[in-house]
Amino acid sequence: MTSAQVDNGQADGPEAADASAGEGYQRGLGARQIQMIAIGGAIGTGLFLGAGKAIDRAGPSLILAYAIAGLVIFFIMRALGELLMYRPVSGSFAEYAREFLGPFFGFVTGWTYWLFWVVTGITEVTAAATYMTYWWDIPQWLSALVFTVILYGANLISVKLFGELEFWFSMVKVTAILGMILICAGVLTIGFSDAGDTATVANLWNDGGFFPEGISGTLMTLQIVMFAFLAVELVGVTAGESKDPKTVLPKAINTVPWRIAVFYVGALIMILSVVPWSTFEPGVSPFVAAFEEMGLGIGAAIVNFVVLTAALSSCNSGMYSTGRMLRDLALNGQGPKAFTKLTKNGLPLVGTTFSAVLMLVGVWINYQWPGEAFNYVVSFATISGMWAWIMILISQIRYRAKADRGELPQSTFKAPGAPFTSWFALAFIGLVIVMMAIDKDARISLYCAPVWGLILGVSYLVLKARNPENTAFAKR
Repeated sequence: MTSAQVDNGQADGPEAADASAGEGYQRGLGARQIQMIAIGGAIGTGLFLGAGKAIDRAGPSLILAYAIAGLVIFFIMRALGELLMYRPVSGSFAEYAREFLGPFFGFVTGWTYWLFWVVTGITEVTAAATYMTYWWDIPQWLSALVFTVILYGANLISVKLFGELEFWFSMVKVTAILGMILICAGVLTIGFSDAGDTATVANLWNDGGFFPEGISGTLMTLQIVMFAFLAVELVGVTAGESKDPKTVLPKAINTVPWRIAVFYVGALIMILSVVPWSTFEPGVSPFVAAFEEMGLGIGAAIVNFVVLTAALSSCNSGMYSTGRMLRDLALNGQGPKAFTKLTKNGLPLVGTTFSAVLMLVGVWINYQWPGEAFNYVVSFATISGMWAWIMILISQIRYRAKADRGELPQSTFKAPGAPFTSWFALAFIGLVIVMMAIDKDARISLYCAPVWGLILGVSYLVLKARNPENTAFAKR
């Protein structure tokens, strides 16, 4: 529900569950698709490619980093779930920031989350282009261009097709990781493959200990770790197009602990047990490298195909979410009116097209810096994505306080331990930002963030001055 709809007398609270029907979207995403979007959302480039750099920095202790960060992610998702059951809307984070922190924060959150997915789309097509070089010696920029165009076309058909594509993309990723875990288990227990004689759980501490680079090395990987989890919140963006959000979304959110335990912690334990951590190199998928070390060349090629689909899946999600966020902003008078238009299939064509055009910047980045493109965009994607998490947590804290005072209806899906868990998650995100400031490779994103904030601040003041009667700029 947009603020414009609130002013038109539409209901707030639990009875607003179906309010998004008035937004013009079609509820084409079923339980099966939402569950796989939720599962697959956290399985992408950050795990398949970024983990290589993180292993090089932290060694086996990366497992602990993923486990602790995974707990924080669960706190964030339960905070989001509490808000979604209070009011499931397509605008999601921007709408909650607008309601509980004020119109300026809604404006910043909407545009920043849009930017996050544009940058993430660039990251993912960059990764996909990198994977293509495993088979063919073709320019990265050319692969990035082709992938961007294909995924843009796929997002112009229907939301049901998007959901179906994501279902199968996620199915491939899930099946592949489970298969890899089973193969590694076989190597450890039966001893087949070239790594059979050296594979042992003791590899987790034999080569320099569990913390070979010290605690500081582990802390310095937090930015990469948190980047791997970006997009888990995408399930919130699907709220406006879910067939039964009040039933489906809580189930999807409650899968967070076990999917992190299996797909991150479990997978890394198996890989680092079979292949010593010092074998892996930054910029190379540890999954592909592990199969090559085991002498399973065909397996390495299959895994490379899987990580390629993972990158394309994330970029596909980016195409989906950017158009929705731009439309929410436009409906609130905080973006060009052209973004409000939907096709007869209920798709935000203009917003999706605008975002896809900007994603083509990734093609230029790949052309200019094919070796460094991934590292350049990862840090900025992380800081912009974490802004959405911060807004979710603060919004949930304020919502819970109002609900406890009886000013708002209680959510049917309360976050356990809140607001203390939300404060803990905020403190952890603060730690990640400090680590990014220390890391010279990630520091550039902190330089860019104030510039982006200044642009948004000036834009907000200009829009407010031009539309002084627009209720989207008024406090509720």
